Amino acid sequence: MHAVSGRPSTRVWALWLRATHWALVAAIAVAWFSGEALLRQHEWAGYAALALVAGRCIGGGLGGRYARFRQFVRSPSEVRRYAGEVLARREKRYMGHNPLGGWMVIALLAAVAAVGVTGWMYSLDMFWGLAWVEWLHRTLAWTLVALIALHLAGVVFTSWRHRENLVTAMLSGRKRPQAPGDVD
Repeated sequence: MHAVSGRPSTRVWALWLRATHWALVAAIAVAWFSGEALLRQHEWAGYAALALVAGRCIGGGLGGRYARFRQFVRSPSEVRRYAGEVLARREKRYMGHNPLGGWMVIALLAAVAAVGVTGWMYSLDMFWGLAWVEWLHRTLAWTLVALIALHLAGVVFTSWRHRENLVTAMLSGRKRPQAPGDVD
């Protein structure tokens, strides 16, 4: 076992998953900040994001334990129960994604894919200049920004509630070991 902050730790997220996560962060940032001013960079960042989402979806089926969708995508009733526990300040710590975080992963991947596909559509002669495609692309991009803000708020909140830096965990791949009451 390696140590995080001098304490024993458990490997949760594999290198490929962490690399995909941070590469997706970079691709989205490049796409957002390049915009129409640097259209070629914007397009390539969008294609990179689409490829990363495709890779993450493959990993969601074939990856390690905490990368698999079936491990962290919970039923709506479990998500409601967990949300109630959060509001009551008695939620359990999860080694992987908690039920709200699991659905946020799905929402983020779907939003990135939708933004990427509508951007690609806009580059085709068939859709070039159609106002509804541009409107949809922009609306989805702003929806993605809102989801990213919620994701970051959830990371900060969960890090604070469980006294565990989730950003560090997503960099190192390691979290403190499972304790009694934690959910594997």
